[in-house]
Amino acid sequence: MSDQQPDLKVGAFFFGGVEMTDAGAGPPAPMDRRYSNDACWRATLDYIESAKVADRLGLDSFWTTEHHFQYEGYEVIPNGLQISTWIAAQTEQIRLGAMFNVVPQWNPLRLAEDFATLHNLSGGRGVLGVGRGTVPREVLHLNDKGVSIGSHDNPDQQSDDMLNREVFEESMEIIRLALDHERFSFQGKHFQVPVPGIPDRGSTVQELSLIPRPLYPYEIWQAVTSPPTLDYVPVVGHGAVFWNQHHSFIKRFWDTYGEKYEQTHGTTLAPHENRMLVVAVRIEDTYEEAVRTATPGHDEFWKFLGPYGWSRGYMGEDGKPAPPGLIPTLEESLENKTILIGTPEQVAEGVAFYRDLLGMQHLTLFPHLLGDPYAKANEQMTRFVDEVLPLLR
Repeated sequence: MSDQQPDLKVGAFFFGGVEMTDAGAGPPAPMDRRYSNDACWRATLDYIESAKVADRLGLDSFWTTEHHFQYEGYEVIPNGLQISTWIAAQTEQIRLGAMFNVVPQWNPLRLAEDFATLHNLSGGRGVLGVGRGTVPREVLHLNDKGVSIGSHDNPDQQSDDMLNREVFEESMEIIRLALDHERFSFQGKHFQVPVPGIPDRGSTVQELSLIPRPLYPYEIWQAVTSPPTLDYVPVVGHGAVFWNQHHSFIKRFWDTYGEKYEQTHGTTLAPHENRMLVVAVRIEDTYEEAVRTATPGHDEFWKFLGPYGWSRGYMGEDGKPAPPGLIPTLEESLENKTILIGTPEQVAEGVAFYRDLLGMQHLTLFPHLLGDPYAKANEQMTRFVDEVLPLLR
């Protein structure tokens, strides 16, 4: 079957965090760390160097996150578009995106302008990654609509989730209109563009024009972790990004995306089209060494993100999604196949499993486990290209 599948397009996704000497499941608690401005900036510079390594290795894409005010050092890059523009000037071919630009934290017109600028300056290498956010302390300080972060499976936050989703979807409609049309306007529940009644040279403003707009075709990719998002993404034509879910749940979401896309657009997608898998990796000379070196960064990741509900895509003992707040062990992550570890041959087997299960083409590695030195992540990208990819051809 593998001979009939498209060549893999391999990307790398980094959180852009500070190197930690005390990463792991135990103390300190995530919010007890406080890194200096110098340490956070050093991580930013190391991140840029890793992007250049990915470019030299011939990876298809390189992705950052967008996060703010994280003195605890997990994600210290606030503007992926800005830093990707700097990276684009120092690289040759790699495509540059964010997983994800947190849309409710932006004025949608500014996000569209900044993305178009990156895309044009890079010669068409920008990728617009969009999401709804994770951390209330960020979004509540960066929008004027009272939008916070809700969780689909947390009844106490359903109202936050609904408002976030409404603002996100209106913002995305504005962004697509602005990027795709010379003139546009939008009237919605939360946005009116242009604002009614603005006087301008003897009349009132009836429409706007984005300057600049993309000179090259562009892609939009969105995180898909819940049924409501799965209902939305194929309808508007965004690519779907799947991560941190049990492989059987990903398979169901993957296929459902294709079905809903066909129902909406009348076009049957090949299994690899418009869908991307993100998976953590740790490649060592032995399986035991991979377990040893992966455990601290894996456990730190879930110590940080488990309480935000990121593990709701894991499978519980009853075969249903795990309850909110699960902080999985490495063993549980291996059972869910959210991380692939071991020798190059074992990691290749894990990739081949997903390739056969999904028919995927877009594979994005998460090679920088939380707290790891950037040199380790660069080594992991290099080993994947040099030692794993040849086993998949």
